[in-house]
Amino acid sequence: MLDLAPHLLAGLEISTLPQQLVTGLLIGTIYALVALGYTMVYGVLKLINFAHGEVFMLGAYAALLISWSLGYTPGNSLEHGSWMALILMLIGAMIVCALIGMIIERLAYRPMRNQARIASLITAIGVSLFLQYGGQIFLLNGTPQNIDPKVSPFYSSDPTVGNIQLTIKGPNKELLAKADQMSSLVDKAKTDYEAELKLEGGDEFNLQPKGKELRDLYRKEQRDLESAKNDANKGAILVNLPKGQVFMLGSVLIIMVGLTWLVMFTRQGRAMRAVSLDFDSASLMGINVNAVVTFTFALGSSLAGAGAMMAATFQSGTKIDTFFGVLPGVKAFVAAVLGGIGNIPGAVLGGILMGLAENLVVWAGYGGYKDAIAFVILIAILLFKPGGLLGSAKVEKV
Repeated sequence: MLDLAPHLLAGLEISTLPQQLVTGLLIGTIYALVALGYTMVYGVLKLINFAHGEVFMLGAYAALLISWSLGYTPGNSLEHGSWMALILMLIGAMIVCALIGMIIERLAYRPMRNQARIASLITAIGVSLFLQYGGQIFLLNGTPQNIDPKVSPFYSSDPTVGNIQLTIKGPNKELLAKADQMSSLVDKAKTDYEAELKLEGGDEFNLQPKGKELRDLYRKEQRDLESAKNDANKGAILVNLPKGQVFMLGSVLIIMVGLTWLVMFTRQGRAMRAVSLDFDSASLMGINVNAVVTFTFALGSSLAGAGAMMAATFQSGTKIDTFFGVLPGVKAFVAAVLGGIGNIPGAVLGGILMGLAENLVVWAGYGGYKDAIAFVILIAILLFKPGGLLGSAKVEKV
């Protein structure tokens, strides 16, 4: 039987795979937060909030404006960030998005609740387009902005500072020791060459034979040192974790644990689960259905706000505009479908798998197709497991 694995892996740098997996996990947690908003609204209303990506975008703008109000404006003189700035940006983005979610539910979804589902779908698309294009008038005239990285206490202008490095497989110690010994020879050769260059007038193009000999020796020692370092690090597997993204991952885990506790062990959570099973029965049991639905929208939207703040703050080079939430919204929706729409653990699993799949495509050398993988996954799930990985397909009469 023909083994295709060597051909498929040809040209791939295996040593970078752990780094890509870790980065995919971090990105996946953002998708998971946004996917939770989709899955919670669907779990209660059996409707998809297709304006959720635009709520994500507004959360990023809220974080941006809060950072500006704290003094982290373009051209500012602030050098160091603070924990308080990050916490205020996170809480502020969540509150703003929660309020926006409540407004969307009250003005767009509640009037359409008893109408045909196509009416709610059209309404959601209308709200989405209004926020995308109408927002350009109010949100800094649509000019792309970015959060000053100095708002984070983890920021450093030196990219090698502020990272946590995990060693999965270290460099060859013997070759590394050899490289350390060679470095002293390089320093000596450099000193001799610079001294001779100074004696000969500092003109490298008119060196005497001795100067040329010392120059060639110095360059040879440099090449040998680089070769020794490369040999020592060949096969080494190191994973760099920016401290800001570690903070992001920790915050996401805390939020998800809090969400699980709220849904499973609180009175409000029991009310949400009751409404998701049957509106009429929950109403007869004394549950305020409208209040539960509004709370669900607010909670799901606040999670999108948290994800937006983290994506805009801890992913370098991120530009915020009124279309900032389109792709994350689509990918998070696919993540919710992948895990099983309406299933909270499924949304988390789907988000993580989406992040990993996206980064594996980049690792394989097809970075231009990383956004298309979401649609490939969606088609595959709809074809082979419509209920999602942790869900089950249900037949509904409409």
